Formats: sequence, C-alpha cells, structure tokens
Amino acid sequence: MNVLISQFLDHTVLERGLSDHTRQAYASDLTAFSTFLVKAGVDSFNDATRQHIVDFLMAERERGLAVSSISRRLVAIKVFFSFMMQEGLLGRNVTEAMDSPRLWRLLPGVLSLREVDRLLQMPPGEERLALRDKAILELLYATGMRVSELAGLALADVHFDEGYVRCLGKGHKVRIVPFGDQARRCMERYLCDGRPHFVKPVTGDHLFLTYRGRAFSRQGLWLLIRNHARRVGIEKPVHPHTLRHSFASHLLANGAPLRVIQEMLGHADIATTQIYTHVDEGRLRQVHSRFHPRA
Repeated sequence: MNVLISQFLDHTVLERGLSDHTRQAYASDLTAFSTFLVKAGVDSFNDATRQHIVDFLMAERERGLAVSSISRRLVAIKVFFSFMMQEGLLGRNVTEAMDSPRLWRLLPGVLSLREVDRLLQMPPGEERLALRDKAILELLYATGMRVSELAGLALADVHFDEGYVRCLGKGHKVRIVPFGDQARRCMERYLCDGRPHFVKPVTGDHLFLTYRGRAFSRQGLWLLIRNHARRVGIEKPVHPHTLRHSFASHLLANGAPLRVIQEMLGHADIATTQIYTHVDEGRLRQVHSRFHPRA
C-alpha cells in the first residue's frame, strides 16, 4: 500500500503540478488511512470498503480531529481512489457515493433493538466460550465502551457492588461507566465458570482472556462480534463501534440527556456526541407531530 501511495504522491507533483504543501497533506492523510486499514486486518486497497472509510473518519473524529481536517482526509482518499481507478489498480471505487461534506451523515448504521436482542442471545450454552462471549457482548452494549477499552479491562476495574467499570479511554483518561443487572450476571457467571478455564502461566490480570490465556486484541474482539452477528442473521455491516453506536443511539431514543451520554462515551467535545442525534429522526418527528400546534 505504501508503494501505491508513493506513486500517487509523485503523480500529484509531476503530472498535476500540486504544491509540496498539498503533497505533504495528502501523504499525511493517506498514511493515516493505510495505517488504520492494516490495524483492521486489511492489506490491500482493493479490499477496503466504504465501511472501512467511514470507520476511519469516525475514529479520527473521536480522536478530536477538526471537521475541516476530516473533510480533507476524505477528499484525499477520494482523489487517491480515483487515481488508482484511472491507472487500473483498483477493481471498484467505493468512494464515488461519498460526496456529502456533512460527515455526521456517514455515521455507521446502528443495530435495532430487535437485532441487539438477537445478538445478546448468542452464544447459547453453558460452555466456557459461550459464557465469555456472552459477557463480552453484554458488557459492550451495557457500557458503550470502545472495543480497545474492553480489551484492556483488568479484574480490578469491575466493581460489582457499585455496578460500574473503571475505563481507561483515549488520552489515558479514566471514566466511570455503569452497567446493569444483565451484564452483571453474565460477568459473574463468566468469572466463576468461564475465566478459570482460560488461565495459563502467562495470564495477567485482564478480565477477558483468549483460549491461550492472553488478553484480546482489538481485531480479535471485532471478529468475535462480527461472527456472532452473522450467526444470528444480521446482514448489515458490523464494525468495532457497532455496539457503542447502538448504546448511544438507544439511550438518546429513550430520552437520556446528551451530556450524560457524552460522559459515558468519554467524548471530550459534545459535538462528537451530537452525531447521534440524526439517528433518532423518527422520535423527533413523533414529538413534533404530538406537540406542535400546527402539526
């Protein structure tokens, strides 16, 4: 992927006459994107999907990047993909339909309440893998944590008596996120009848363990969630933030204050949390129709 980026950067200078400043900006944007793809297990731009681009832009937004900078990242990706199409290096340009500068419209789709219910029924059974995976799914939806945050949870971070987890988020900021009775029961069963079977000599104090007794990677948890979603027939794309987005959107739909959702998600800027408001357009229409005198 780095070779293709270098070819494109040379093209911008030699054939399009763009300035060194623009070349450096493209280099920064595309390097960040390719790094994101590699971490997501994608090693070819031909395997990159629209959802990968959306996830990348959302990750940059959560990282605190300004909307103008995110717009520039999207432009760089679109120009780069057009270049690869022209050169016959790309089978399909997935950026063609991504023209809106209003980036909150690119918010990945959330799961419906029915889809979440189906997902949280998985996996059935009392075996150690089933207990572990069910606890993972329940805790992610109960707290809205990032997958990377859940992977880093230690045993001491879970406070059952008070009903909250101590979460280490971006920028090493600690926040407290509550969880409900269902997540509590699933975690207690996992700790009693599941986790002891995964413990190995190399095991540390991480809450969730792979069958090798090590902490999960972000990619490992993503695959786990995606596989269970497929097993229950969820056809829409499932990505690392699916349950996090669903958590926030469902809280908002049920009347939770945006500021509270912001605190639980660990967003530094409420503008980041506001991207969820468009998801609940149906509820807004219902409220308008019920209360507006001219509805």
